[in-house]
Amino acid sequence: MTRRDALVTVIDSLHAEIAALKTNDVHALERATREKLAAIEQVALLGTGPAGPEIRELADEANRLNETCRIYVNLMAANVRRRLQMLAGDHAASYRPGIAGAYA
Repeated sequence: MTRRDALVTVIDSLHAEIAALKTNDVHALERATREKLAAIEQVALLGTGPAGPEIRELADEANRLNETCRIYVNLMAANVRRRLQMLAGDHAASYRPGIAGAYA
């Protein structure tokens, strides 16, 4: 397997993670995450030699998709926190200043 192939696998796995997050499919999320981690390990095993434009472009795409996953997870966590606060009767907690309150 080449670095290119491993990065393509990382990208495909990130797309699968995003799809699983959108549909709340825990099993698909676990599968995609396992595949992503295995592909990242493969990239690491292939070394850190010079990267041409195609490899850089693939790595940038993987970084963008990973950032998208991070945003989905953070928004989901904020929504869960807000719902738990509402269930606990802490309605004012959603309006705390700062970045955490902005996502609630």
